Amino acid sequence: MTLPKDDSYRAIARRAPAMTEQELRAALIEELEGERRLMVLERLHQRYSRLRTERERLAILNPDGNLKYDF
Repeated sequence: MTLPKDDSYRAIARRAPAMTEQELRAALIEELEGERRLMVLERLHQRYSRLRTERERLAILNPDGNLKYDF
């Protein structure tokens, strides 16, 4: 997902919760290679980290409650 260069921090912050982990990662990479706006990078990383943590937590505990390490 490409973030328009004129998007404000608030516009990006409103859009971030609807983005997938893959979209957030792509947006982070794009921002790092482009504008490098600190507040935008922080917001994208916050949301990306939360989604990644949720995914990894689900991978650690499978439905049986047994530990699983394939992430």
